[in-house]
Parts: sequence; structure tokens; C-alpha cells
Amino acid sequence: MQIGFWPTVRREIRRMGSRRMYLLMTLVVPVSVILFFVGLLDPGLPLKVPTAVVDLDHSPMSRAITRNLNATELVDISQELESYSDAMASIRRGEIYGFFIIPANFERDAVAGKKPTLEYYNNLTYFVPGTLTFKGFKTVAVTTAAGMVKSKLASAGLPSELTDPLLQPMAVQDHPIGNPWMSYSIYLVPSFCFGTVALLIMLMTVFSITMEIKNGTSPDWLMTARGHMAVAVAGKFLPHFIVWSVVGQFLLALMFGWCHFPCGSIWAMVVAMELFIIGCQAMGLLFSSIVPNPRMALILAALCGILSFSFLGFSFPVQSMYGPIAIFSYAFPCRYMFLIYIFSALNAFPLWYSRIYFAALIAFPLVCSLLLWRLKKACLNPVYVP
Repeated sequence: MQIGFWPTVRREIRRMGSRRMYLLMTLVVPVSVILFFVGLLDPGLPLKVPTAVVDLDHSPMSRAITRNLNATELVDISQELESYSDAMASIRRGEIYGFFIIPANFERDAVAGKKPTLEYYNNLTYFVPGTLTFKGFKTVAVTTAAGMVKSKLASAGLPSELTDPLLQPMAVQDHPIGNPWMSYSIYLVPSFCFGTVALLIMLMTVFSITMEIKNGTSPDWLMTARGHMAVAVAGKFLPHFIVWSVVGQFLLALMFGWCHFPCGSIWAMVVAMELFIIGCQAMGLLFSSIVPNPRMALILAALCGILSFSFLGFSFPVQSMYGPIAIFSYAFPCRYMFLIYIFSALNAFPLWYSRIYFAALIAFPLVCSLLLWRLKKACLNPVYVP
């Protein structure tokens, strides 16, 4: 019987090849998920959100407002309804995400110098399309108000040279940093894909280790590695690491090559992806060491993997989270991979600014290996408790 590091590697390769589930979970599933998210979020921004207008005035001014609404890239006037009740019914049916109400006598009141009211309603249950309709409606409302003021000042005899500075006393310039296209896909696709890959790596690592204990083959695994737990773990992880590296680099190629996401330093992302994979394997090792039982360890890995989606910081700033929860977010490799993506890829900051995050990814295998003694104890005396 051959013993040592390379015999341990060959042993793991044979185990991977003997089970189709390994290939399914390490190649087919992650690649399918990556392609799904890329295709789902490919438009980048959900433009022309379906909305409605309730025009109770039917005047030239109200029709001009409707045309201005439909001219914006954010909303699409798909329905022109007759009442508030009809509009709310359309929202309940999911046909529109908001509606704009132009009250009766709007033009007459505007010409008479009164203060007519424009109302708009947004279904913020669907936050993204609801927010977009709100932004589109507000833009048109502000533009309409400015136009009414300008018309009133002009009717009073003031020339446009005097009225324009009053309506717009300052120039405002908008400079989006890191994501000038305002694309949701640029930060959602990597976030979802990083989280999904991390979850699968942890689950497959836990499954690979704990099944040795369940099947009673862990003593043979350890014996092949000369009784060294670190050698046994390294020999088991290497074949999986190679497969996951292919998946990870495929993800980067898809993001920066096919989708043309901004990338300041591709080499920083390549190195970060390799460290990220090792960090996720280390987390799987940690779960297997804490609970050397397939069922319980898989549940723990799945729970932490799913929770890590919430701690990335792409949907809610970590700085605004409750103190202990924010600290907990730094216990997952996904968090550091996402920060490296933000700093090195999107913002193209020098590598120095991401040094702490690279160091954190390097620290994961070192910290998680502290419980190897516990895993070795379980491997020498494999006991499976259903």
C-alpha cells in the first residue's frame, strides 16, 4: 500500500470519479447557476417599468405631462385609466408598479395661479421597480412644477434670462464611481455567484470529509497520509481545489470577458479567487471538525452559507447593521471576496488598499486548521450517529 501525500491525492481522485454526484455538484450545478444569474441580470437595469396614468383633466397640459412621463427611460405608460380604483386594481393584479394622477381642472388651476396637486403612487413591495417608478415620477413632477413657474414669470413680463437662474440657481454634476452605468448586474451577479460557489464548496467539503467517517473509511484515509491529519486534508482538498479553480476562473472570464464588467486588476481577482476557494474549503473543514457527523455538519454549513448572502454588504451596508451581527459578517470568506471585487475590480484601487482582505482570506485555512486534532480523533474512531 502506497502512503504519503500523492497517494492520498490519487485516492481522492478515484473517489471523485466513482461518484457522479461529485461531478454534478462541482461542475454542472455551479456553472448552471452562474449562467442563470448572468442571463437573468443581463439587462443591467429594469428600464421601462410598466406604469399607468389617471388623467382626470384631459387638457393639453395633462397630455403633455403624460408624454413627458412616457419619454423617460425609467417608466412605460402601459395603461391610461379613468380612476384611482382602476389603478389600484391594476397594481393588485401585478400589471403595473405605480401610477400618476393628474386631477381634474389641473390646467385651469395652474393658469389661475392656484396650487394644483400631482399625485403618484408606487408599489414599493417590489423595491427595485417601485423605486425606479418613484424616481421617474418625481423627475417629471419637478420638471412640470418648474415649467409652471417659468410660464407664470413669463406672463408677468420677466424675460427668460432672469427666470432661468431663479429656477436653476446652481449646476449639479453627477459622477457615479465604480458603476457609472448604474447597472444592477455589475454588483448583483458577482455577489450571487460568489455566495453560491462558497455554499457549494462548503457543502461538498463537508460531505467529502464526513462521509469518510460515516462509511468507516476514515482510518484508511488517515493511514494513506502516514497518520498526519494535515497531509490527509491537503491530499483530499487538492483535487477539489483544482476543479473549483476551473469553475472560479470560468466565472471571472464570464464577468470580465463576456459581460465586460469593469476590472481594474484582473490578476488581483485571479489570486483572490484562488484564496477564496481555499478559504471556503477551510470553512468546510471547520464545520466537519466541530460536528463530525454528515447530517449535522451539512446543516451547519448550509445555514452559514445561506446567511453569508446577507452579510456580503451588497444589499445592506455592514456599517449600518447591529453591532454583533456586523462582526459576524467578517467570519465568512464571501465578505472579503466581495470587498476585493469592489476595491480592485470596480474602483481599480491599488492592491495596497485590499491588503487586509487578502490577509483575511489567507488566515482562514490557518485558523480553521486549529481543530484538526478534533477531526483526527473522530477519524481514528469513526462513529456514525444517525
